[in-house]
Amino acid sequence: MRWNKASLLALPAIASAHGAHHHHQEVFSQDHLDELEQKWGTDWGFSGISTYAHLPHTRCLTNPEAAYDIAILGAPFDTAVSYRPGARFGPRAIRSGSARQTSFRGYNARAGLNPFTSWASIVDCGDIPITPFDNALALRQMSEAYLELAGRGPTQRSIQSGVKYLSKPKVITLGGDHSVALPALRALNKAYGHPITVVHFDAHLDTWHPAKYPSAWIDSEDPTTQSFLNHGSMFWLASIEGLVANGSSVHAGLRTRLSGDDEADYEEDTQQGWMRISTDDIDDVGTKGIVESIMERVGTETPVYLSIDIDVIDPGLAPATGTPEPGGWSTRELIRILRGIEGLNVVGADIVEVSPAYDSSAEITSIAAAQIVYEVLTSIVRKGLTEQARIESVKSSDKDEL
Repeated sequence: MRWNKASLLALPAIASAHGAHHHHQEVFSQDHLDELEQKWGTDWGFSGISTYAHLPHTRCLTNPEAAYDIAILGAPFDTAVSYRPGARFGPRAIRSGSARQTSFRGYNARAGLNPFTSWASIVDCGDIPITPFDNALALRQMSEAYLELAGRGPTQRSIQSGVKYLSKPKVITLGGDHSVALPALRALNKAYGHPITVVHFDAHLDTWHPAKYPSAWIDSEDPTTQSFLNHGSMFWLASIEGLVANGSSVHAGLRTRLSGDDEADYEEDTQQGWMRISTDDIDDVGTKGIVESIMERVGTETPVYLSIDIDVIDPGLAPATGTPEPGGWSTRELIRILRGIEGLNVVGADIVEVSPAYDSSAEITSIAAAQIVYEVLTSIVRKGLTEQARIESVKSSDKDEL
């Protein structure tokens, strides 16, 4: 064939037509697709793109049709810390720490289920893109992101499984510093229409009046002062806004120093409606006593936001955090307590303050945080099954009475 100008100009059209024809001929059977999935569809712990536990990833915030029952969401924000920064890298580190978790080896023997393959559709929604330059804008971005995600409905997977436990999807946040709890509580308050009980694991109160951080540059009487948003005062702000249920919320693992020369911090905390469990209490009552105190206070029906600061663990076991406090609980003790409170009606959760620059080369803090997320996931999924069994039992009893 002799090529001239006209034939050269026609090349793209010829190639396009050939490609379309070729594509039209490529019809793959379901058996073939299943075979490809079996061959290439799984990853080792050390391979694949980094998502939490190799879960499917979707950018939920840009995909309003994205469906899930439980979402893993990163909040890479740390410009409200009071000591060591770096928690903006926490979500990435926790995902890395979860690499050995996979759906095909995810069975939790203590709970009798695999949370990744049970009734709930669980996805990694990626991170909220949060500015590091303007905390007012950052707070707005986080608040709007949580509101967007709180409006999604249950998936066909959970509906078809018969589990009616979920009326709204649940979000587990990978922090980020602890101030990310404030926008999460704002969204939950709007979604449920009332204040939310908080079960808070932390070495610190995080209910401090922001003026406890002394500065002649702020108006301590103006709660809209932007510097009031920090990782030690977000629950104070949440209380001011009426977001936290007064009389049923709990701190656990406390061992912080207080402001000034007296216990005024405790008095203010009590006025905000919190019960305090210190780190030392575990020596007197054990993990069982801690669990009983929390469950007796909160119960199994109240909607709960579970907020876990990694510094509740002793820094010898979890050094990568911004405000380390020696003398904390062991990783095993915390996990045992979390397993013991699985009856809580958790509607949202976070694991925060992982600052990986201070971790060991073995990533012990990130691995601990990833395991904590796994335990929380397991408890939420198990609660769904037990709640569904309770509902069916009640229905059966009603029929028997008729």
